[in-house]
Amino acid sequence: MAENAIRYIYGFHAVISKMRQTPEGVLEVYIDAQRNDGRARDLIQQAQQAGVKLTPTESDRLQRMVGTHRHQGVVARIDGRRRELKLVDVLDTLTEPALLLVLDGVTDPHNLGACLRVADAVGAQAVIAPKDRSAGLNATAMKVASGAADTVPYVTVTNLARSLRELQEAGVWTIGAAGEADKSIYSIDQKGPVAWVLGAEGEGLRRLTRETCDELARIPMYGTVESLNVSVASGVCLFEARRQRNS
Repeated sequence: MAENAIRYIYGFHAVISKMRQTPEGVLEVYIDAQRNDGRARDLIQQAQQAGVKLTPTESDRLQRMVGTHRHQGVVARIDGRRRELKLVDVLDTLTEPALLLVLDGVTDPHNLGACLRVADAVGAQAVIAPKDRSAGLNATAMKVASGAADTVPYVTVTNLARSLRELQEAGVWTIGAAGEADKSIYSIDQKGPVAWVLGAEGEGLRRLTRETCDELARIPMYGTVESLNVSVASGVCLFEARRQRNS
């Protein structure tokens, strides 16, 4: 395999997610030789189940591999060639209630990258978007994502409305963000499987997308601006779901 096809990801969430979703793409996992806590034991078990080579390593070497001390004691060497993930790949590897972000008509790669960062921060399992009228995962999006493009699956689908119905059939409640909705995002129970569906700033959700969602909700606005950037709105919605689950 060409050297430029090799990449490194780090952190427990990123590495475990990668082993669950595409274990064949994980070439080797390096773990801090001094760690013997519960998270480390869980990761070791995951690696063994996935048949991934595991190498105890000094913390300083991990830092040199990825250029940061924020590696949490675990780094994975992966095949950097991207495999196209399908929605079923994500649904089949969920280990907790779904928390997904669906983007409808977001064509700016800067916004896509920022949304991936938000999804990573909140622990969402995937970002989903239609293949047409959406930003591709290009160099700009990956740079803005600051590593989140490696930790959060970006799933592109041919028909967004059909994919929303597929989520619904899997028990995921789909909520569309719409400024004119009667309900506030804070009045909706989000403790179960949820997919937040957001459109581009200004344009909002397309009609069919809006009609397919289980319900619509708005972010209460108290100032003079009428809308938020899609990445900011994504953060507000997703972190409310996370807050409810942690309360």
